[in-house]
Amino acid sequence: MSPSRLAPALAALLFATACARKDPPPPRPVDVLVVPVVQMDVPVVGEWIGTLDGSVNADIRPKVEGYVLRQFYKEGQFVHRNDPLFEIDPRQFRAALEQARGTLARAEAQLSKASRDVERFTPLAAQRAISQQELDNAIAAERDARGGLAAARAAVDQSALNLGWTRVTSPIDGIAGIAKTQVGDLVNTQAVMTTVSTVDPVRVTIGISEREYMDRAVSINRESYPTTERGPELELVLEDGSVFPEKGKAVLVDREVNVKTGTLTVKGFFPNPHNILRPGQYARVRAQLSLRPGALVVPQRAVTELQGGSRVAIAGADGKAEIRAVETGPRYRDLWVIEKGVKAGESVIVSGLQYVRAGTPVAAKPAPASPAALASR
Repeated sequence: MSPSRLAPALAALLFATACARKDPPPPRPVDVLVVPVVQMDVPVVGEWIGTLDGSVNADIRPKVEGYVLRQFYKEGQFVHRNDPLFEIDPRQFRAALEQARGTLARAEAQLSKASRDVERFTPLAAQRAISQQELDNAIAAERDARGGLAAARAAVDQSALNLGWTRVTSPIDGIAGIAKTQVGDLVNTQAVMTTVSTVDPVRVTIGISEREYMDRAVSINRESYPTTERGPELELVLEDGSVFPEKGKAVLVDREVNVKTGTLTVKGFFPNPHNILRPGQYARVRAQLSLRPGALVVPQRAVTELQGGSRVAIAGADGKAEIRAVETGPRYRDLWVIEKGVKAGESVIVSGLQYVRAGTPVAAKPAPASPAALASR
């Protein structure tokens, strides 16, 4: 075939091939689950790490020195006020009491004699049978005897107290700790024999940040806040994640901010009728601080954080995904308050996010309701 005929034939072949090609099919929509943006009143809840302690903690110290003879209580058990805990050897204090009583008897005899001398010398001095000096000496001796008698009685009372203090008792109702002294130990007034703690109610101590304090300083510093108007109701979350059934109250805010931690100490109390909570436990403390009316919320799983910002994926009415930057607020249960970026009723994607980009076709289906969402209805 000549070149002049070959060129038209090739052109016709290429045209036919091009006409035979078809446009590629559109991408298949990605299956996603969506949840509508809901507008609701959201409680603003604060959460802190707290430490539990007894509402009263009494270190048991002896008031006299001596050897420990007995331990009466069982460690870790509940004791009542005035229940005996220990006994210190009382023999030296019993002897001291007997000696004080003997001194008291001598003082009483001396006063009796001095009083009789005054009675006898008074008419004699009036008759000038004795000198006035002798009467004055008798009167002085009587006064001295009265002073000696008062001192002797005080010594008897002190000796009786010392003898009574050989039996060490609990000053409060509470849980008695492990004994720090044993039978046979020599103890003095500086020794801590054990500690008794009142755990009903139990005290919780938390630290709030300086910013949290400043946000509520006006209400905290009202004169009625720590007395007639107690603080917000507290909820205690235990180590195993369970919530303590009794609700507490915040009753005390410290006077100063800790310069090392930048926190302000807040104390509250929880009823503890079965003595379940014990001093030294760590727990999370929650409290409702305020209420955000008409807040827009989405599930936390719908929000992704990237490069310091937060984003959500919206399933648009045109069947395509839209990636939108949002400004988040406080969290509530498994929900997140959205300050800016979404509108009520829009559908946010909660499942299939890893397959979605801006403009991706999506086939949206409603996500099943979570237990938290059901509980909030």
